[in-house]
Amino acid sequence: MSTQEPLPRAYEPAQVEAKWFPKWEAAGNFHGKPNPEKKPYSIVIPPPNVTGILTLGHVLNNTLQDILCRYHRMKGEEVCWFPGTDHAGIATEARVEKYLRKEENTGRDELGREEFIRRVWQWKGEFGGKIIRQLRTLGCSCDWKRERFTMDEGLSEAVRKVFVELYHKGYIYRGQRMINWCPVAKSALSDEEVIYKEVPGKFYHFRYPLADGTGYLVVATTRPETMFGDTAVAVHPDDERYKHLIGKMVRLPLTDREIPIIADEHADPTKGTGCVKITPAHDPNDFEVGRRHGLEVINIMNPDASLNARCGAQFEGLDRFEARDLCVKLLEEQGLVEKIEDIRHAVGYSERGDVPIETLVSYQWFCNMKELAKPAIEAVKSGKIKFYPERWSKTYFHWMENIQDWCISRQIWWGHRIPAWYNDENGEIYVGMEAPTAPGKWRQEEDVLDTWFSSWLWPFSIMGWPKETEELKYFYPTCDLVTGPDIIFFWVARMIMAGCEFMKEIPFRNVYFTSIIRDEQGRKLSKSLGNSPDPLDVIAEYGADALRFSIVYIAPVGMDIRYSNEKCELGRNFANKLWNACRFRQMQGGVSAGFRELDPAVLASLSCDERWMLSRLDAAISSITTALAEFRFHSAAHELYDLVWSNFCDWFIEAEKVPMRAGGAEKERALAVLDYALFRILRLLHPFMPFITEELAHQMGFVADGASIMYEAFPEPDACCSADPAELERVDGKFELVRGGRFLKASYNIPDGKKVKFYVKAVDADALAFFREQEPSLRSLLNAEEIEFSLDDFDSAARGAAPSRLCRFGTIYLPLADLIDVAAERKKLEKQQKELQGWIAGSRAKLSNERFLAKAPEQVVADARAHLAELEEKLARTEEMLNSLR
Repeated sequence: MSTQEPLPRAYEPAQVEAKWFPKWEAAGNFHGKPNPEKKPYSIVIPPPNVTGILTLGHVLNNTLQDILCRYHRMKGEEVCWFPGTDHAGIATEARVEKYLRKEENTGRDELGREEFIRRVWQWKGEFGGKIIRQLRTLGCSCDWKRERFTMDEGLSEAVRKVFVELYHKGYIYRGQRMINWCPVAKSALSDEEVIYKEVPGKFYHFRYPLADGTGYLVVATTRPETMFGDTAVAVHPDDERYKHLIGKMVRLPLTDREIPIIADEHADPTKGTGCVKITPAHDPNDFEVGRRHGLEVINIMNPDASLNARCGAQFEGLDRFEARDLCVKLLEEQGLVEKIEDIRHAVGYSERGDVPIETLVSYQWFCNMKELAKPAIEAVKSGKIKFYPERWSKTYFHWMENIQDWCISRQIWWGHRIPAWYNDENGEIYVGMEAPTAPGKWRQEEDVLDTWFSSWLWPFSIMGWPKETEELKYFYPTCDLVTGPDIIFFWVARMIMAGCEFMKEIPFRNVYFTSIIRDEQGRKLSKSLGNSPDPLDVIAEYGADALRFSIVYIAPVGMDIRYSNEKCELGRNFANKLWNACRFRQMQGGVSAGFRELDPAVLASLSCDERWMLSRLDAAISSITTALAEFRFHSAAHELYDLVWSNFCDWFIEAEKVPMRAGGAEKERALAVLDYALFRILRLLHPFMPFITEELAHQMGFVADGASIMYEAFPEPDACCSADPAELERVDGKFELVRGGRFLKASYNIPDGKKVKFYVKAVDADALAFFREQEPSLRSLLNAEEIEFSLDDFDSAARGAAPSRLCRFGTIYLPLADLIDVAAERKKLEKQQKELQGWIAGSRAKLSNERFLAKAPEQVVADARAHLAELEEKLARTEEMLNSLR
């Protein structure tokens, strides 16, 4: 081992983190390659959009993936974490269009397809993939040599092959169907790309006059502008109110058309007036009614959701919401408005455009998913694929068992262009890997494929499929997937379907769904609310390790996270605690020869504190290993925190100062155990906090120059010492006694540095003997001048006041005669008691007031109850202290 410079007094994460990542990468530490001598472990990154920047969601997701990769690397497996990015068709096209409009006052329509796509590639090269560079800052140990992009040539070949195969199997087809339309992207959307929001709206009741002039029907709608696409009014066939009108005509307001009154069970007699306007081109239910009755399908919308020429000159070109207002105004002028009601209703919004979608009939490409879904359903039902938390399987089954055809075409330019060609001379359609060579005038389909059509192939296309690569043979199927529950339909389910169909094998074995991150008020983090911090700013302030550890520590399985930057102080303080522990050890001398394995002579002479520490370490290793196997990262982080902060730093290091001060063989043994425990702790921590553990492993001399802690074995319980459970319990009792003594000093504001006398009454002779044996340790831990041990109660009548704390193996007393003015302290406490009793009486009176309870906001009442509980707890403590002084 090389001689190291002393550790600096303060840990500077920025310097350490900037040093180690380039070294790891230069050494090829992240590169996984087929190795028949090793068990493979592989993960594919959920490919972030090239428009993206690092968010706290990415921080959590990728930290968990990195923990798994570093853990399995330390277990001796051949690890490969495949990274890459997604072209994100609609999102990227919109981003580039906005950029071009702002910077160059131009856009896709002016540039044309070829030039616009060239500019998107240019933008991607300059601005895309920022998140990948930022993930390095977080310490992600991806195999960066294998980084891929969903529009790389190899991945594009995979997309074409899948499309062609599914087309020739009859799964992919082109047809006219009702679809979701985004007016911003001017493109079709799948059902999963529509987000429903509860928004205020209006329910308009209009009169449709009968064509014979004998009256009118009242129909209700939330979208008056769609009346230009009405082709019928439906009533229920058994509705006695309207049976006589079936087959007659009504005049469609604001048009010169007449439309029929039809009988259809879609009309519900119990809702509204029982009369329903039928607009087949703009409502899914109306479309089905139109098919049953052979109604005309009239599309009244332009691609940007303005009204088209079918609506008349007065409305042509108007925005849909402007048209709505004009419709209502004109109908009011004509006396055709029955009433208007204010309502709240669910409206579908485009996930990317964040505007209300339009439902309209359009020719699109679809993929029939029902057969593809069957083996994917069975894969989860049989347990071949497991979800964590398991409850997400119910969501998965509900969607898969009711799966609809997937609209896979998009009316944008950035993406994988559909490999279909049309022969304008004879109407033939050709689908193939390359353009047709047959004679004729062929033109390629203008549409591109949905972004997810390439992403669902990610686990095997990223490894070179359709070629049979060595990586594919060795690393597929992957082991684990870490992702968000919001893309269970978009991505997880479709990857399982694709894996089963094209690889005849599941794509992964376990899926862990991460938490949703919210602010302290429970709101989801978002840029629009201004409550989402930039993780790079957090890293700059606290360090990458601190952010990683903190966000895992506060993320229980299956529950949302309440995040604030201040919570990263936990990780920063934890890193500092570890640093200071190592610095203290380094100051005691060079590393012990047995830091990897304790010498038998050392094992034979262990103290009870050392056996206690090694036992606690073995228990923690078992618990952490089980937690990682079960994807309980949060539990593992808590176990690590307690092991390092409490057991190792607060108790063991402090207790070992006694043999270290003794010198000689005792000191050598203490340092050997300290080093052995410390190296195991650093290895346990490495997956969670890679930078500081690498730095300390080298600084302490545990790892040689040129090597890395990431290839050191993850610790296993070794039971190197036989620990008697009764002895471990007595050591716990000793530390409990120390906590009691420290509490007593703090209660009476006695400085930690002031040496005091304690009296300890043991519960029995065995405890008394143990405490007397541990007197040097107890005096050190309590900073006591003297400790008197006995089986008798403290004689307060003869010795004066002495507050006490009852512990498992005895009671510890703090005689106060020489420490404080007991009479003055009693007077102060009596005054405090009286004040607290007054405040409690007032608080109880307030909470017994029925008017207050009825009128005050719920949170105000809750705060008042919490305040009362706090006052009562303070009073109980004050009275306890008073009693101890009598």
